[in-house]
This record gives sequence, C-alpha cells and structure tokens, in this order.
Amino acid sequence: MYILGINAYHGDSSACLLEDGKLVAAAEEERFRRLKHWAGFPKYAIRYCLNEANINLSQVEHIAVNQDSKANLWNKIRYTIGKRPDLNLILDRIQNKRKRKNLKTVLNDHFNKSFKGDIFEIEHHLAHLSSAFYVSPFEKAVVVSVDGFGDFASTAWGIGEGNEITVKKRVYFPHSLGIFYQSMTQWLGFPKYGDEYKVMGLAPYGKPIHLDKMRQIVKLKPDGSFDLGLNFFRFHKEKIEYKWENGEPKVEDLFSNELEQFLGPRRKNEEELTQFHMDIARSVQAMYEEAFFNLLNSLHKKYGGENLCLAGGCAMNSVANGKIYEHTLFKKIYIQAAAGDAGGAIGAAFNAWNQLTGKRQFVMDHAYWGPHYGDNNFRELLNVQSKTLEEQNCKIVHLKDDKILCQKTAQAIIEGKVVGWFQGRMEWGPRALGNRSILCDPRRDDMKKILNNKIKKRESFRPFAPSVLRESVNEWFEQDDDVPFMMQVYPIREEKRTLIPAVTHVDGSGRLQTVCKQTNPLYHKLISIFHELTSVPMVLNTSFNENEPVVCRPEEALACFLRTKMDVLVLGDWFIYR
Repeated sequence: MYILGINAYHGDSSACLLEDGKLVAAAEEERFRRLKHWAGFPKYAIRYCLNEANINLSQVEHIAVNQDSKANLWNKIRYTIGKRPDLNLILDRIQNKRKRKNLKTVLNDHFNKSFKGDIFEIEHHLAHLSSAFYVSPFEKAVVVSVDGFGDFASTAWGIGEGNEITVKKRVYFPHSLGIFYQSMTQWLGFPKYGDEYKVMGLAPYGKPIHLDKMRQIVKLKPDGSFDLGLNFFRFHKEKIEYKWENGEPKVEDLFSNELEQFLGPRRKNEEELTQFHMDIARSVQAMYEEAFFNLLNSLHKKYGGENLCLAGGCAMNSVANGKIYEHTLFKKIYIQAAAGDAGGAIGAAFNAWNQLTGKRQFVMDHAYWGPHYGDNNFRELLNVQSKTLEEQNCKIVHLKDDKILCQKTAQAIIEGKVVGWFQGRMEWGPRALGNRSILCDPRRDDMKKILNNKIKKRESFRPFAPSVLRESVNEWFEQDDDVPFMMQVYPIREEKRTLIPAVTHVDGSGRLQTVCKQTNPLYHKLISIFHELTSVPMVLNTSFNENEPVVCRPEEALACFLRTKMDVLVLGDWFIYR
C-alpha cells in the first residue's frame, strides 16, 4: 500500500511516500525550486517521491494532507461572530481553503494521471503530533505541538499510546507562542519568513532584563496554556498580507503600533544591533522558555511518564529543547528531523496509515530520505564543467577507497580548508546532517570569520554547529544524549570550550548533532579519522548553501563551489580542490 503525504499551500511545502507503513522518500519543495521556504503545491517533491519508488500517481492508494477545513469549525464560527474580524481576513481564508479542496484536481492536472484513491484530511496539529509520535521509538509518550497557526489552533497536546493519539486540549486562534516569537522577530528587524533562528542566535549576547514586559505580552495560565495581550498584535483583526505564489513566503507585520509604543520603535533591517536589541532578544527567548516549560510541567504533573514527543515550528527552538531535562521531569525526548510544517506531510501520511491498519512498524532514526546521485552523475557533470574547472585551476582526484577519501578530506579540514561534502541521500528537514554539508576545523578560533568571508556571509552573532561522534558526546558535553537531527543545544564542558572555539557559542553552548556509524558510516568514518589525527571527535558542520536552500543536486554543489571561495569539494568519490 502506497500513501502519499503532502504539505501544500503553506510555508515549507513538502511531500513524502510510505510503502506498507515504512518511509520510502521525503523532501521539501524548496530544494527543487531553489527558493527558501517555498509555499504552494509541492509538484517536484511529489515527483521525486514517486520516482524513488518507481511508481506513478495511479498506483498511490491514498493521499494524506495536513489540513482539515472542517476542524475546529465551531471555534471559528464563535470567533467570527464574537470578534467580527475584517472581511478581507475572512475572504482570504476562504480562498486558501478552496485551493486545498481542489487538491485532487491539481494533482491530476500536474501528473496527467487519474488518481482514484481516498484523500485523508488530517487536522494540522494532529498531523504534527503524528509526525513526532508515530515515527518515535516510544510505545507511550506525552505529545505536544506548538507553532503559529493551523486549522484555527496554535497548540495541541495529548497522549500517544500504541497506534493511537488522544488529543487532550488545544489553544485556539488568536493566542499563539509561534506568533509571539515571529512578531518579536519582525520587531527586531529580521523580516523574512523563518528568521526566528536569528533571534535564538542573538539572545545569548543579552540579558533577560525586559522579561516583565514580555509577561504583559504573553500571559501564562495554570493549566499550561497561555493568552496573548492582543492589543500588541494586528493579525487577529485585519488581513495580513501573506505572499507566496511565485517565491518564498513573505508575511506583513503581525504586531500593532502599541507594541512599538510599549518597547520602542522597531529596528530596521539595516540598522545596527545594540545591546538593547540583544537584551530584547534574550527576554523574548526567556519568555518563550517560561511559557514552554509551564506547559510541559503542567502536562507531566497531569499525565506523568518519562517520554516526550515534540513537533510544530516551535519545536525547532533548539535552545529551549536543550533545557527540557533541566527544567522538567521528562527523561527522553524525540523530535523528528522536520519538526516544522514540512513534517506535516509525514504526520498526515502516518496518521492515515494507522487509521487504515493500526500497525506501527517504522522508527525514524536518520534524516536521509532525499535524492541520491551516483558516480555516473558526478563523472558526467565534471566532464561538462571541465573547461570552467580548468580555468579556476581546479584539480580532480578520484578516490574509490573510502578510507583514503576520508583521510584526504580530514587532512584538508586540519589545514584550515573549507570543505563541501556531498554524499548519499539528501537530508529531510532544514538541517544539513553530513550529506549536504560544509565542513571545517572546530579548533580554530578564526574559523567562523573564514567561513563567513568565503561563503556564508552570515551575521557574526550566529553560531556554527558541531557534528560529534555519538560515543564521545559525554566527554565533551554536559548532557549525554542522542541528538541525530541537531534539535538540541547543550552546554559544552567548560574545560573543553577553548579547544573548539569555532563551534562554542558565546554562552558556552553548542547545537549538537550526534553521528552514529549505523546511520551514516561514511560521515562517522571521516570524523573518526579527524579524531585520530587531532584528538577532537567532531567537525564544524554547516549547511551546504550560500543564501539559498541547501543544495540538492551535484550541479548545485559544484556551482556553489565555483562561485565562492570554497577550497575543496567532495562529490561522492571525487575530490576537487584548488
């Protein structure tokens, strides 16, 4: 049985394919469109998934989407009658729903096949909860979804047990921790969709001295839920322009003039970051953590247990995730690789599978579900680009022995080179996890500057992450944990921080990715050889891109190498350097 999961007409549109309850393929549309957070219909992601299984659309029995227009209907009606929002807001939502309702027609138009199966419409947050629990290793867990909005709710929680998820409660529109964080991100001068990670990176440079003000914007409730001070926002009463049709999503300001009167004028994007902005960022993060832990602790008090599954856009807050053990009684955490809206495709698909069969038989222990390219692809590309490579004085060596390939790559990293590492199947989710990565030496205190000058051009306050051998985590980090998807930030042991300055943030933390031999043997071998040569069991790992989505095809990897000052490119067995 084939089930196609889709996240459509929303940021980070995506698709996945299940075969008999096991994941075959998954990818975000942005990787094919080459536009960050691409929203709309994921035509190319669907095509990839079908090709990976060597089937066409007519062979798919069921399609599952992470949206249900009928969900929370009475809450929508009550809000519309009681609050009387702007007519344009209502009309905009109706128009968006029509797009989703025509999904079968859109599919058949794009693929020229008659899809005759069923379409499962899975409520947005139920899809999020499913995306975490149904692919987790847990038989029973508290499950939590926190994001902006979906199907008129911002938050949902419940219990996952066996093949069922029981939703216990939701927080409905207009109250949302995701909207709070996004609004403050806009106020801080980071206007792009998905810029919240910049606030997380900036926060450690400040102090939470404005937390009392934040508590007037977000008000906590005894049951773990929360309310927004709605006077500080405008999204709930007027239409907010959300453009996505022909590019990356763009969202108008969600906050009101009252927020600027309360905190001061918003920072303009080109304006210098001051200590005041850093303190606001820290206060925003502190407020989010306070609300987040208030929710988690109330859930643990009510339901108990040691296992926690997280999903939703806010589950990408790796800083807060890294403090769960410290601030709650949960002992084990699972967050899958695409916790945000892209992951809704997987959640919808697995929810449908469990409705149809009642069988759980898959655990996601790695993120490598995207396209794979072989030696013939690399050889042909290098032949086509031979003249350009020659003009840039590039040398090419074909190293078929994995050990020699990893030794040569490790040596290049030790020499301070910036290495593009393109291997195997592309990662699912926003993180580069060792298959579409740029690698550097974590020991060099100038590495961040070198990397930014040569390729990334990122803000200086943003940290770079370490990929660490799983067996060495306890020696270098204060928390010994499996973190395969780079979803938790943990303190680096104090005595180790000066040894790895390139991946140690200003507060002594690192956004950890654990690397296991079983799930990525080549990447594990590379880091192991680097460890043998340096006594440091990790490399600096950042996404293989330059202000664009992470590279998908070898053509994009080579293009990035050629137009930047990257020193080395490893395409499968091919070692290219200049």
